[in-house]
Amino acid sequence: MTEGAAVRHQRSEGSILLSTGATGLRRMREDGAAKVRLPINSTDAILINTGGGLAGGDRFRFDITVETQGQLTVTSQAAERVYRTLGPPATVDVSLKAEAGTSLIWLPQETILFDGAALVRSIEAELASDARFLAVESVVLGREASGETVTNASLRDRWRVRQAGKLIFADDLAFDGAPPASLATLGEARAFATVVLVDRQAEDLVERVRAEIGGTGSASAWSGKLVARICARDGFMLRKSLIPALSVLSRGGALPKTWSF
Repeated sequence: MTEGAAVRHQRSEGSILLSTGATGLRRMREDGAAKVRLPINSTDAILINTGGGLAGGDRFRFDITVETQGQLTVTSQAAERVYRTLGPPATVDVSLKAEAGTSLIWLPQETILFDGAALVRSIEAELASDARFLAVESVVLGREASGETVTNASLRDRWRVRQAGKLIFADDLAFDGAPPASLATLGEARAFATVVLVDRQAEDLVERVRAEIGGTGSASAWSGKLVARICARDGFMLRKSLIPALSVLSRGGALPKTWSF
């Protein structure tokens, strides 16, 4: 290498194109470090990052479609780890589409941000007027059990959900530097989750969800959608509130088996 030349770091890239319908798999394409597995006799899809995590400059994209009358739950094999960046952020783009009469659940496990991590994530969902949609994204700032602390990190999280072409939910969460720790933000919490449900019965579920969340957050429901925020000391305590709430929102259905590991 010529003296003074810029160092080019290896980057990881991956993408998934997945389409399912009432009779099962319609189309699937994997590229790079992104893989997907479909268990036999199941409506689950399990995403796998063979790179073992995300670092600065890594790029991943997921395009998921549930065709008419289909059902699909998308989860991940394990928590996604985002490591210290040497400059650029890791980027994750998620495109979700639920056609007429479908149910689509986006249920990845936690994203763990390590000190110095940088992540830009975008979630875009297009829903038919009668589609049912449930999505959750959880973030953990370091692993308390391992003695990890996060004093500096960057997160840009963008949600856009449209139903019958109309924007019905938009959310932007961002911080850069020390995680926000005021009483109006995270306080002493180091794990948090956003949950979004689009369902005609959303308002009927809000009191049950609030009861499961307890003092770790709250939920609101209006116009056929429900939004919940949960904050907790660590990932373990977050799950203690999040899993019961998700069980209510999934109408008593069992969560993917990867969530029990």
